[in-house]
Amino acid sequence: MTEDIINRAALTGIDQTLFFRVVESTNTGIVITDNSLPDNPIIYCNPAFEQMSGYKRIDIIGHNCRFLQGKDRKQAARGIVHEAISNGRSCVVEIRNYTKEGKLFWNELYISPVTNDEGVVTHFIGIQNDVSSRKKSQLELERVQIETEKLVIERTKMYQESQDFMTSIVETLRESLLVIDHDFTILSANAHFLNTFKVSINETKGRLLYDLGNGQWNIPELKRMMEDILPTNNPVLDYEVEHEFPHIGKKLMLLNAHRVELEGQYKNWILLAIEDITERRAVQQRKDDFLSIASHELKTPLTTVVGYLQLMKRLMPAEASEKFRSIADKTERYVHRLNHLLSDLLDVSRIQTGNIEIHKEPFDFDKMLIETIEGIRAATPQREILLKGSVECQCNADESHIIQVVSNLLGNAIKYSPDNTPVTVQVTKISDVIKFSVTDKGIGITEADYAKIFDRFYRVAEVQRHYSGMGIGLYICQQIILNHGGTIWVESKRNVGSTFNFTIPIQG
Repeated sequence: MTEDIINRAALTGIDQTLFFRVVESTNTGIVITDNSLPDNPIIYCNPAFEQMSGYKRIDIIGHNCRFLQGKDRKQAARGIVHEAISNGRSCVVEIRNYTKEGKLFWNELYISPVTNDEGVVTHFIGIQNDVSSRKKSQLELERVQIETEKLVIERTKMYQESQDFMTSIVETLRESLLVIDHDFTILSANAHFLNTFKVSINETKGRLLYDLGNGQWNIPELKRMMEDILPTNNPVLDYEVEHEFPHIGKKLMLLNAHRVELEGQYKNWILLAIEDITERRAVQQRKDDFLSIASHELKTPLTTVVGYLQLMKRLMPAEASEKFRSIADKTERYVHRLNHLLSDLLDVSRIQTGNIEIHKEPFDFDKMLIETIEGIRAATPQREILLKGSVECQCNADESHIIQVVSNLLGNAIKYSPDNTPVTVQVTKISDVIKFSVTDKGIGITEADYAKIFDRFYRVAEVQRHYSGMGIGLYICQQIILNHGGTIWVESKRNVGSTFNFTIPIQG
């Protein structure tokens, strides 16, 4: 762990407190990974690395460093890093990384192994420097060196064509678009904007955004987005604004804003996309209301049915036939399944209305995990479930909700993988978080589905064709983990298998 590395510094005569302060205060990003744990996870990062990547510490600890490359996996530098780590060697690479907001930055990465007294590599230290400016200058210099006058003429023509092309796209989009300069003066507005907000081009072009329509766009939330958020967080995505407009009434708008940082006349322009989601949100609200009402209304008679079934089984005569007993057992199973489905729907309803309740109390995480796995083993005795690792500590969390997450992830692993393959559960204590992973050898998930797999009611196409379900289990898991201040993610390969992971703070 990080204490071991600090202790090594003490052997060289460096004060431990001074060493730790230096590491925490440096402007260079530093991460430490534990080579003895599965997947070589990050166990320490300094504040400079958080600032560089845009991720908070809870988003970083427990992940493999490759998450910084996002979907940009086909980089030669990744192969160099993989080979160095596999062979326990140092290496230096320049690699494309992406911040939490998806912004590209070039990382000059120094990787060095840390060995114990026996010469075994126990950790790796990664020193990170953002060299985006240098890389940009280098690429720009290379470009300037090969440019000719003919290329300049061609590029001028290309820009003109691009402007015409962009204008035609803007005009055909079924979404309101404004092009605004750095002083918030409207440079252009597409036809959809003019038609939606009942204004003319003469009333729009050349006017200040906040002066349009006698001040109808002088909205505090819009000002905050344009003047406070956009300059420091490019771009602004899916920002909701609700406002009462003349002629068209109260509207809920989804705003997306990008700074257009092209050369010449385009520089410092802002592209503002405005989508009216009033009706969509109303439809969604009606669905949520129906879901909540239906779930509650069905729950009451179902509870009565469960009671009658239990009474029927207790009063069943000893001479009842096997067929009758089998029918009663099957009925009980299906009623239990329906009851579980309604409970999930009620959970979704509570989440949507912000009424999910988290009651945190200390509990023995290892004991909880063992008991949960034993219960699933009893229900599926034909499947091999392997448990690796332990945390040996009390966890301050909502035990019943964490059991719900573990049961759901483990149940999915069993459901979506062949009967003759094992399911592996790995639990590890990393710094001040618990990392849980469940791995199967099932059908797997494509990268295109990674971002959607935790969406409400979303189901992968192939899963939908071959397995029943509503696609709410992973959504509930995600919301429970997020409400615990943790993270949840998936790593998968088609026809190889999947690993679902989550981390939660030990102290809650």
